[in-house]
Amino acid sequence: MSDEQISIDLLKQFSPLDGLKRDNLAALARKVQVRELSPQQFLFKEGDAEKRTVYVVTGSLELLDDAQVQEIIEGGSDAARNPVAPIFPRRVGARAKDRVQYISIDSDLLDVMLTWDQTGSYEVSELQGSADIGGDDWMTMLLQAKAFHKIPPANIQAIFMRMQQINYKTGDVVLKQGAEGDFFYVLTRGKCLVTRETPLNKEGIKLAELIVGDTFGEEALISDAKRNATVTMQTDGAVMRLGKDDFKRLLNEPMLDWVTQQEAEEIIASGGKWLDVRLPSEFENQHRDGAVNIPLYFIRLKINTLDQNIRYVVCCDTGRRSSAGAYILSERGYQAYVLRGGVNVA
Repeated sequence: MSDEQISIDLLKQFSPLDGLKRDNLAALARKVQVRELSPQQFLFKEGDAEKRTVYVVTGSLELLDDAQVQEIIEGGSDAARNPVAPIFPRRVGARAKDRVQYISIDSDLLDVMLTWDQTGSYEVSELQGSADIGGDDWMTMLLQAKAFHKIPPANIQAIFMRMQQINYKTGDVVLKQGAEGDFFYVLTRGKCLVTRETPLNKEGIKLAELIVGDTFGEEALISDAKRNATVTMQTDGAVMRLGKDDFKRLLNEPMLDWVTQQEAEEIIASGGKWLDVRLPSEFENQHRDGAVNIPLYFIRLKINTLDQNIRYVVCCDTGRRSSAGAYILSERGYQAYVLRGGVNVA
C-alpha cells in the first residue's frame, strides 16, 4: 500500500472527510501530515481562535474546562471520527494524556473543498484537463491560498472550467513586457523567469522565479495597463490561463476589500500601515506619513519584507495600481485593503 493510499484511507475514517470524492480527498491528503503531542502537552487552550480542524488519530486527548477534565477522546473511537471542539473560539482546552497523534487541517480550506465538492459533479481529474500538466497540485495550492476563501464556490468551479491549457518549450515567452493584458496565468508545470527591461538594462533585471502553483499576469488585467514585465519559460512546461473578463468577474472582484479614507485611517490607527505602490519619484513628491513604498512592479520581489500580521492599506493616485497590489498581497495571505479613489482624493 502506497503512502498516498494510506493517507486517503486514514482521512476517510473522519467526518465529514469521508464525504469527499476520492480524487479531491487525494488532493487534500497530500497536504496533510500526522503530528504528535507529548504527554501533558497542549494542542490548544480555551479561547483559541485559530481556525484549524483537528482529529485524533491515536492516543488519548483530554478536553478541559477550568483545568477540569470534561471528556477524553480516544483515537479510533466513535468520538474521534468527528473534529475536536469545532466551535471557535474554543470553549475548552485540549491536552495530551499520553502520546497523541493527530491531524490538523485549515478549516477554511476544508470548507471550500467540501462546498466545491458538493456544489457540482466536477472532480479534480475532470477539471485539470490533460494529465500531463503536473497533476492537481496547482489547484490545491490555489485553494489553499487564504484569498481564495473569499471566492464563492460556484466562482471557483467556473474559474477552473473556463481555464485553457497552453504548453511551452524552454525559452518560450509566455507574456511580453509592453503587450496588452488579456489573460491571467497559473503555472502548472515547469519553471519561469520574470524580468523587467529598463532604460539602463535592455536584457532585463530579474524580478522573480516562478514554480508550479504560482500565478502571474494579474497586474495588467486589474489596472487596465500594459504588461510591466516579461515571463519566459526556464524549462519545458505548461500554464492554465483565464481570460480578462472572466478573471475580473470571477476572481478579482470577490478578493478585493475597498475602504474609504475614514476606514483606512481607522485601520492605520489600530496598527495598520500604508503601502504605497507608486514609483519612488511619485512617492517622494507626496505620500502619507509612515507609508512604506514598494512600486507595483517590485511587489513580488519585495513581498517577503512585509509582515503578515499587519494590515496594509494599499494606495496609489487613483486606486488602479493599488488594486493590483492588494490582489497580489491577498493572494499570498496578507491582509490588504485598497484605498478607494487613491491618495489624491481628500
